[in-house]
Amino acid sequence: QAQLVESGGGLVQAGGSLRLSCAASGRTFSSYGLGWFRQAPGKEREFVAAISWSGGRTLYEDSVKGRFTISRDNAKITVQLQMNSLKPEDTAVYYCAANKRNWSGGNYVSPLRYDYWGQGTQVTVSS
Repeated sequence: QAQLVESGGGLVQAGGSLRLSCAASGRTFSSYGLGWFRQAPGKEREFVAAISWSGGRTLYEDSVKGRFTISRDNAKITVQLQMNSLKPEDTAVYYCAANKRNWSGGNYVSPLRYDYWGQGTQVTVSS
């Protein structure tokens, strides 16, 4: 059974850092692109970052560029999101997701294009 499990969320002060991790199992996720999304209370789920199956291509939402870094380890089938210089507006539940479509911006920004989702991990940034 395909499964994505996030970890690493928590409470941090503004300006601090957190590292999220997502472990994938039950599928050949090494051939899937992987992405991170977030959803704040009362808001729609929004794209944060994505990485191609090889790790050679990445894509970031504008507000996190230069602060967040996505990476993956295909040997362990994990994807990480290093989050630095966190802001209160980064507060949300963060989800990892897997996408088998060909790499292109359009395919990896929309949550509708993703095939598998984790349960999410809460990130809270205090001011």
